[in-house]
Amino acid sequence: MIIAIDGFSSCGKSTLAKQLASKLNFIFIDSGAMYRAVALYLINENIHLDNIDEIDKALANIHITFEKIDGINTTFLNGNNVEQDIRSLKVSGHVSEVSALSEVRKKMVALQRDMAGNQGIVMDGRDIGTVVFPDADIKFFITADPIVRAQRRYNELISKNQHAELHDVISNIQHRDKIDSTREDSPLVRAQDAILLDNTDITISEQFEFAMNIIHQKYPELAVK
Repeated sequence: MIIAIDGFSSCGKSTLAKQLASKLNFIFIDSGAMYRAVALYLINENIHLDNIDEIDKALANIHITFEKIDGINTTFLNGNNVEQDIRSLKVSGHVSEVSALSEVRKKMVALQRDMAGNQGIVMDGRDIGTVVFPDADIKFFITADPIVRAQRRYNELISKNQHAELHDVISNIQHRDKIDSTREDSPLVRAQDAILLDNTDITISEQFEFAMNIIHQKYPELAVK
């Protein structure tokens, strides 16, 4: 079974995906972390986004895996733990442009499908229910007010002792929304059969309860006590 969760940046997609995967004993795949890892690699190697030949070469040398460390889903890039590095505001400022590159998307989509295998998975991203798994069993589309999302992201950065200015985070959110929604390859759109979830005014636990109720209504056999 596949549960696809799409939506805007910093709207809590990964939080919900992790909760659902844990509750249902499914595998969680963070597609956003994969694109962030690519962005980090290109930044570190000083590869410009208009240099397609160099990007193609780089993609052949990029290997992304996930491991659970102390119960936390952790991203590894070429064997190195980059979980903290990929969450920096610097990477956030580049990831949407990197994600918009067709060459990058083709490789990441292929990797995401390979990771699924024959197991129950929850995957979050921008095009999971529209491109990666258009036949997903359940699809959610998450959204929230941009200012609320920016405040949440700012709070997250501060809690991790990362320097951030709220106005910079707001600009980054607006910038990413525009690129994600207008790119030519796999733009962020709500799949026709995706269930809309606006979490502007609800808590994390209320969001989880909403999603679980939808899942139980459609698949009663997945009820977990």
